[in-house]
Amino acid sequence: MSENETLSSSEVTVDLDSLYKEEVFTDTRAATIRRMSPVLKDGGPDSSRPVLFVGETSLLTQMGPIPVNFPIEVDSLEKAFEEFPKGVEAAVARLSERAKEMARQEASRIVVPTNAPPSMGGGGMPGGGVPGGGKIVLK
Repeated sequence: MSENETLSSSEVTVDLDSLYKEEVFTDTRAATIRRMSPVLKDGGPDSSRPVLFVGETSLLTQMGPIPVNFPIEVDSLEKAFEEFPKGVEAAVARLSERAKEMARQEASRIVVPTNAPPSMGGGGMPGGGVPGGGKIVLK
């Protein structure tokens, strides 16, 4: 959907067979866990589906805090808090790999001109980098 399009009420649907009640638990320092309990259309418990746990925290970086969310596959709140550090570690590893892949993709888009004037970085001395002009063009 583009910025200029609006979502009409006829395009919005709610899956009444996938409803969850959400509860939030925190240690008030770094760990937040959301317990998602399945419910029926009337709000009563749905014992045919599993309870889901989602860990949440923020990483402080030079660019500011980055939210980190990750599933925790356990069957109790206590176990969810026990597994929380491993979940953060795995989520950070995935974020790091994704950042590296994005950097690789961005680097592969750089085009190095082969016959540009020295002021444009095409070789030569002043402001042009390494003399000799390169033959490698990355796209």
